[in-house]
Amino acid sequence: MATERRAITIIGCGPGSPDHITPAAVDAARSAEVLIGTDRLLHFFTDADAEKIPVGSAVEETLDRVGERFGHKQIAVLVSGDPGLFSLARLVIQRFGREHCRVIPGVSSVQVAFARLGLDWGDAIILSAHKHDPDIDPAWAAAAKIAVLAGRKGSLEWTAEQLLPTLEDRLVFLCENLTMPDESVREVKPTELLTLQASSRSVILIVKRSSFQ
Repeated sequence: MATERRAITIIGCGPGSPDHITPAAVDAARSAEVLIGTDRLLHFFTDADAEKIPVGSAVEETLDRVGERFGHKQIAVLVSGDPGLFSLARLVIQRFGREHCRVIPGVSSVQVAFARLGLDWGDAIILSAHKHDPDIDPAWAAAAKIAVLAGRKGSLEWTAEQLLPTLEDRLVFLCENLTMPDESVREVKPTELLTLQASSRSVILIVKRSSFQ
C-alpha cells in the first residue's frame, strides 16, 4: 500500500538546486532516522534530526552502510535527480527488496534539459555514458531526440566520435549544472565536444532539426 511504512526510503533530490526538491522529498528526509548520501545532498537537509552518513562513489560501501542499519532504523537514501533514471535506487532495491523500499520521485536533469529547449521528451532515447561508453545501437538513428548523461571527458568524446557519426541532421546542445547558479545551455558543434572541459553534471541533447518546427 502507498501509505505503508517501509524500512528504506529512496529520495530523489533533483538536478542540483534546492528549489527543485519536492515537498514530499523534504518531508521524507525530515522523518528519517538515518540519512545516507553525498555531502552535497546531505547539505540540503542540515536541519533534519537524523544520523547523517556521507558516502562517496563506492557503491558497495554505500550499500553496506545501509545494511548496517537495515531493520533497526528508518533509513533514507538520498540520490540525485530522479531515482528511476540510472540511479543508485535500482541497486538498493535489488539488495534489500522492493517490499522494504519506498521511492520518492524527483526532477531529473533530462527533464530540465528538454524544458530549457521548450521540447517534450516522451519520444526521447535516454543513454547513460556517465561511467562507461554504451554500445551503439543502430536503432538510435531513427530517434528524433537523444539525451546522453555525460559528465566525464570520455563521454563527450564517445558522443562526438562514435554516436554522432551514426546520426544525420542533428543539433547538439550541451547542458551543464542545470538549475544551479552557473547553469549553461548552449548549442555546440560535434567537434567541440572533443576539446571542451564540461561539468561533471552534464547532459548532451541531440535533436533532429525538425523537432523545432
